[in-house]
Formats: sequence, structure tokens, C-alpha cells
Amino acid sequence: MSRMLLQYVLQFGQKLVRRRPLEPIEESESPKAPVNTLDLVVLGVGRNLGAGVYIVAGAVAKYIAGPAIVISLLVAALSSLLSGLCCAEFWAWVRRSGSVYFYSYVTMGQLCAFITGWNLILSSFVAISCVAKVWSSAFDSLIGNHISQALEGTFSAHMPDFLATFPDFVALGLVLLMIGILVLGAQVSSLVIKVFTSLNVLVPIFMIISGFIKGDLHNWQLTEQDYTSATSGFNDVHRTGGLGPLGSGGFVPFGFEGILHGAALCFYSYFGVDAIVTTGKEALNPQRSIPLSMVISIFICFLSYSGLSAALTLMVPYYQIHPYNPLPQAFLHVGWDPARYVMAVVFLCALSYSLLGAMFFMSQLIYEMAEDGLLFQGLAWIHARTRTPIVAIVASGSLAGLVALLFKLRDIVELLLIGVLLAYSLVAFSVLVLRYQPDQKLSKHEKTKEEIEMEPLVEGSPLESVPEAGNTRILKSLCDPINTIPTLTSGQIVYGCASLLVLLLTILSLVLARWPSRVFSGDPVSTAAAVLLLLLIVGVTVIIWRQPQSPAPLPFKVPALPVLPLLSIFLNVYLTTQLNPWTWVQFGICNAIGFAIYFGYGIRHSLEENSDQQPPASTPDS
Repeated sequence: MSRMLLQYVLQFGQKLVRRRPLEPIEESESPKAPVNTLDLVVLGVGRNLGAGVYIVAGAVAKYIAGPAIVISLLVAALSSLLSGLCCAEFWAWVRRSGSVYFYSYVTMGQLCAFITGWNLILSSFVAISCVAKVWSSAFDSLIGNHISQALEGTFSAHMPDFLATFPDFVALGLVLLMIGILVLGAQVSSLVIKVFTSLNVLVPIFMIISGFIKGDLHNWQLTEQDYTSATSGFNDVHRTGGLGPLGSGGFVPFGFEGILHGAALCFYSYFGVDAIVTTGKEALNPQRSIPLSMVISIFICFLSYSGLSAALTLMVPYYQIHPYNPLPQAFLHVGWDPARYVMAVVFLCALSYSLLGAMFFMSQLIYEMAEDGLLFQGLAWIHARTRTPIVAIVASGSLAGLVALLFKLRDIVELLLIGVLLAYSLVAFSVLVLRYQPDQKLSKHEKTKEEIEMEPLVEGSPLESVPEAGNTRILKSLCDPINTIPTLTSGQIVYGCASLLVLLLTILSLVLARWPSRVFSGDPVSTAAAVLLLLLIVGVTVIIWRQPQSPAPLPFKVPALPVLPLLSIFLNVYLTTQLNPWTWVQFGICNAIGFAIYFGYGIRHSLEENSDQQPPASTPDS
């Protein structure tokens, strides 16, 4: 009986870590004309600059960080850069165009891939709802807030406290319109992409120039007296969005804690570096072009975002900024009414383009996971004429529209960050582990039966592997390994140490987030706990560093291994600890639903043949 139970557990563990084999490269997938670093920079800037900063800039500046949103953007840029470099090596192990979910499935196995894919779907789902609500707020503000006033007067008395004060029918209608466009198979031309990219570049430039002309440095030195005088003359809540808190005034009104909380929300502004990764395979020198183009594009985006945010907080006192329609209302505040209308139109166009892109990305990811059997396979149905995954588009879009209709923006905006940060943390963990494993042969035509049985990350997980030597030899190999190339034992050591480091980094992040003043003020207990955690982290990191790395030639390798992936994990985890507890409750509920789908359906239907399915129609960089 016990033997049967052990065999069942081993088989179940094998399913969790089973990898998706790579198909042979077809002619159409062969490398295209090479691209240079400048091409990758332009692509990265085009994908990063967009609605991300429009969604969060106003709310972060008003309620969370004040003018110090500039520093929040810098911290978010650093975290995004580290995550992007890890994604680049992740791609190098597979060398195929695809999503982070696809790379996880090929290299780390089914469970890791499902968690990554599900959380990216969750983030895109929430992003669609947030963009739709911001679009609705901006449009309503443009026409004098007549829609919100009418709906609030009609429905506010009947809405529960945990929902919005009125149903946002404009946001729902916008999402339904985008669903129709995608279902019909409409494609975004390269000209449209260039036009919207140009608009997204021109908006920060125009805003920065306006800040120099109409800005006032006193808005970075505000006091309680300024706040009191603003309160006395403050009547039109609908037009301006109400007064936010003063905090302590000055440039950093909400302290260091506000800067870090703002950085967590600003991370989404840089969500797009994966475009450089998937296109970098066509570069003549990926080892140089990928990291250089990432650094340059993120730096350009940081200058644009920080300049825009600085101009916004110079033009308008941070507690008077409109949280969801900041740019047009800033021009109204300084008396540039014509510029307000121009900015509002550009704002709405940029949000529409971003919404369409987010819905396209989400539907394609749902289609891919459904085709693999991890989600309900009905979601992978393709329309014969338009070649679009209609069921995936309609089902996911309708749910996102329903969330936009009923929920408050501030209650869901943080949820879009946590999924992305977790997915990128898994990528960094995967990169850390993969470099120290024995040679990985990922193509299904390159595997033998013996290799399948011995693969440490997948079928050779800690559940089923056999030690190469006794405990004494393993302990000796921790700091003084004999082999110069990875073995099964060294791979297991790194896998265990990396898992332990994630736990230690999570505990350290929680200590620093919950009791920062005690740790840095010299409180004996808190400081001792933080120092002990740091010593353990350094010790385990040294053990990983001493293990032999894979000699496999890769087009790109993350520098400073294992420090850089660990720093990426720490930054991502620490940023998630800045989010409020209600966000974690929502995140837990959403992932519980995901695990119910996976263990109830996906694990039994995964990796089935879908030979009758046709690939969905592609759209250029939506």
C-alpha cells in the first residue's frame, strides 16, 4: 500500500514538472534580417511608453509619493531592468519567439508555467479594467462630468460599499467595442503603431516644456498653510477630483515608505521590455545588443516619465492633482484650456491603443494555455474565416468589462502589479537554477529515454532523483565541488539553495516593510533579525556561487550570477510587500481559482494533441 502511494506521489510530481518539448524550427521561423541596437532601442521605447504612466501617475503623486514620484519611477526602472535581463537569458535557453509562459513550460515545467501564465493573464485582465475606467473618467471630464453626475445620482443609493458608487457603463461599452474589433480580426498596421508611438513620445516632451513655462518650484515646498488655503477655496470636487492628503509637505510628503509604495505601482509603466528579448534573437551580437538596448530604452522611458511627473507636480500642487485624468486637468489648472482639449484627445487615443494591445495579449496567452490543455480547451477555438480565438476574446473581455463596470479603480489597480512582479520573480529564479544544471536538451527529437529520466529540473526533480554519493560527499561539495561542469548533485544543491534564498529574501522583505524604523534605528531584536537574515543570505549565495556553471554557449548570459537574479527577486518581492493587505486577499482568491482549474482540469488534459487547431491570426506589436 505504501509503495503504491509512493509511486502515485512520484507520478504526480512528474506531471507537475513535465516540460513541453520544442518542435523543430520551420522555414518560416528562421532568422530574418539582422537588427542593430538602435532598432531594439526604438522597439523598447515604443512598447514601454504608453498608458502605464497615465494610469498611475496621478494617483501615485496625489495619494502615495507626492513630487517624490520621480524617485519611485527610478526604483521601478531598476527593478524592470533586472527583470528584463533575466528574461533575456530565459529566452537564450529556448531561442524561439514566445511568451514568458512558453519559456517557463519548456525549461522549468508545467506547474511553474501555469503559475507564470495565470498571473500574466490576471495582470492583463486587471490592466484592461483599469485602462477602461481611466478612459471613462477622462472622457467624462472632457464633457463636463455630466455622465458621472447623472449615474451617481441614480445608482449611488443602491450600490454596496465594496463596489463603485455607480456602474461605469462607458468603461463597459469601450471594452465591448474592443472585443468586437478583435473578434472581427482587425489588424493594427505598422503606420498606426508608428503614429501612436510618436504621440506617446510627444506627450511627455510637451508636458516637460509646459512644466518649465507654467511650473512653480513652490509646489515642491508646500506647507500646511498652503493646504489650508487650498481647502478654503475648494468646491468643485467633480472637476478636480477632490483634495488629497497633505502628508508632511515638501518634496517627500509621505516619506521613504511612500516612495517604495509608489515604485511598486510605477513598475507597470515599464512593462514591455520583453519586446526587446523576443526580437533580440535577430541581432548580430545579442550579448551586447540586448542589455545595451534595454538600458538605453529604460533610461529614455525613465527620463520621459520622470520629466512628465516632475512637470505635473510643478504645475499643480500634488494634493490637487486629478488622480485618473491628471494631464488634461493640469492644463485646466494653469489656464491653458485649448491645450487641455488637445491633451485629452491624445490621452484618450493612447489609452484606446493600450487597451487594444492588452486585450490582444491576454487573448493570445489564454489561447496558448488552452491549446496546451492547461485551461479549458474550448477557449482555443479558432474562427475559420478571421483566424481569431473568439471564445478567449469574448470570455476574458466580458469578465474584464464586468469588473470595470462594478469595481472602484483604486481597489483593483494594485492587483495588476502583483501578478507581473511574481511572474518576473519566477523568471529570475528559473535563470538562477538553469545556469547550474547539467546540459539541457529541450528539443523532443534530441532526448533519449535515459536523458528524460535524469533531467534534474523536470523529470529529475528532487522528488525522484537518486543521490550520487553519501551525505559527507554532498556536504563537501557545497563549498568545494569536485567537478568543473554541473552534475545532478550540484544541480540539486543549487535548486535547494535557490529555494531557501527565496524564502529568506521574502522574510527579509517583510521585516524591512513592517518594521523599517526599528531596523534602522538600532532596535536590538529587529536589527539582529535583519543582520542574521543577511548573513544567511550571503552564506547560501556563496554556496551557489561555488557550484560549476553550465558551459552551454548562449547568445546572452546574465552578468554577475548569482547576485543579479537574486537582487531582481529581492526588489520584486520587496515591492509586493508595499501593497495593501486587501490586494493580497484578492490575489489569493484569484490564484485559488487558478489552482482549482489547474488541479481539477489542466493537469489531466495538458500536452494533448490539438492537431485540428489552427494558429490565431497575428497582429503586429499591438
